[in-house]
Amino acid sequence: MIDQLLQYDAELFLYLNNLGTPTWDAFWMAYTTKFNWIPFYALLVYLLYKQSDLKSFFLTCVMLGLLVLFTDQITNLFKYGFERPRPCHIDELLQNMRLVRTGCGGRYGFFSGHSSNSMGVAFFIGLMLRHRFRYLIYLLIFWAMLMGFSRVYVGVHYPLDVLCGMIFGSLGGFLLYKLNRYLNKKLIIIPSKPKEDH
Repeated sequence: MIDQLLQYDAELFLYLNNLGTPTWDAFWMAYTTKFNWIPFYALLVYLLYKQSDLKSFFLTCVMLGLLVLFTDQITNLFKYGFERPRPCHIDELLQNMRLVRTGCGGRYGFFSGHSSNSMGVAFFIGLMLRHRFRYLIYLLIFWAMLMGFSRVYVGVHYPLDVLCGMIFGSLGGFLLYKLNRYLNKKLIIIPSKPKEDH
């Protein structure tokens, strides 16, 4: 059963990966590079800042940092726990795929850290800002899905790596959002208005 699932996953990977063309390679390489998204992340943090007081903003930033750390470290635990080689480390696949990026990355790829991190951020920030920007969460989820696809496009992850990463990231983002709301209610003390002298 598992072997059949992995075989289907490899076949789907080859199909999706080979949809790519040299015309789009530069775009997807730029899309999949985390460094290129720093201005985008800065904008999201700025929007968080604009909607809350300084104490709440600081706590939210701490929780956001913990979210990224959590998804990143759990991803590594899964990678070295399952030890599923990336497709670009399999000689049989390497002959029939397009490896767009230079180098293959680490040996193991289950599940995708790019997918878990981006989907976690999408859910966390999307839920935090949904009262001011109703449709932002859907745009962020779409952005995260494209991030996952970019990992298949450049040849470093199977579709199942991406799907599991997105599921884990969405759960992590939702749970950290709930924890952030709970801590804000418990720890952020809003000073009451001083009583007027009579």
